[in-house]
Amino acid sequence: MGSWKIRFIACLHVSVLALAIAAPAANDVAVVVNPEVPVDNISFGELRQLLLAERVFWSSKLRVTILIPAGRERLVVLNTVYQMTEAQFRQFWISKLFRAQAVAGPKIVDTDEMAIELVTAIPGALAVVDAAHVPSHLNLKVLRINGRRPGERGYPLR
Repeated sequence: MGSWKIRFIACLHVSVLALAIAAPAANDVAVVVNPEVPVDNISFGELRQLLLAERVFWSSKLRVTILIPAGRERLVVLNTVYQMTEAQFRQFWISKLFRAQAVAGPKIVDTDEMAIELVTAIPGALAVVDAAHVPSHLNLKVLRINGRRPGERGYPLR
């Protein structure tokens, strides 16, 4: 085989590998935040604290607003982060609000598109959306969780 063929095949292999690493997996759920959020990477434990309203501020003046679409992303978050059923999730938030341990619960939105639109408009907003639906043309941050992006091996929200 000629050297140009070997170089071509090697380049093709590297290109395919780069696409496989960079492209979000079909089942991954991305955590997107408003560009004003002063964080790029959080641990899974920190994400859990945010979603359980154990931590309600990004910084001293920037409150966290949680947006969760009503679809499959919600089920992924319920199972992996909250580790609750739908009924337990509802009871958790009713109890938390009743005891004044939270100002508000997560906002449930109809679609990923609506969640993304609200994240761009609300300072401090955080949404969980299908990683394949995150538009590249908007000024959003996709948070790394434990140093990993959607599509990378070891990403926890699948």
